[in-house]
Amino acid sequence: MLFDVRKQLTFYGAYHNNPTNVRIHLTCVPIILWTYMVMLQYLPRPSFIPPIEYKFNDYLEFQFNWATFIWIFYIVYYHILEPVAAFLYVPQFFLSLLTAISVSHRPEALRYVIALHIAAWLAQFVGHGVAEKRAPALLDNIVGALVLAPFFVHVELLFRLGYRPEFQKALHNDIGQEIARIKKAEGDKKRADELDEELKEEQEL
Repeated sequence: MLFDVRKQLTFYGAYHNNPTNVRIHLTCVPIILWTYMVMLQYLPRPSFIPPIEYKFNDYLEFQFNWATFIWIFYIVYYHILEPVAAFLYVPQFFLSLLTAISVSHRPEALRYVIALHIAAWLAQFVGHGVAEKRAPALLDNIVGALVLAPFFVHVELLFRLGYRPEFQKALHNDIGQEIARIKKAEGDKKRADELDEELKEEQEL
């Protein structure tokens, strides 16, 4: 399942089916990822990472550090899941990395980046609580949710541009079935809990 793109996107999509919540994530997930990469710049570079850096201009800068290491991990994993979509994501994601590295060198940048990071997270929790009416995916699978979120947003945008319509249709069908399964399980659990409460009340009488 870990390397099955359809199952992975179905898992994440089942938590993001409401249009309003999807729009919030389309905006906030890239912000969270970018601010996360900025914050990683402040971690000391470990000895196993070579000291490679190059400054293109005042706004784009490359350094081989924790953010770059995480970037490589994400891209490799996305390539395993869906090679074409991952290849199309590389330019955008790399540009995000370069700007994050550059911004981290600006005075007091960290303060504003942390505020932006927190605001984006809060917006997503509001989207889940008010629009989706379901807890975020990270509460069930925090690692999977954090790694999948950027790729889900990217693939969702590709779908809107006409990318692999048959795959999109199959994925949306899988998500619908998964949501139905989850709702049934939640309903069964609720009825079981109510039955347990009734039994306890009868025993107390």
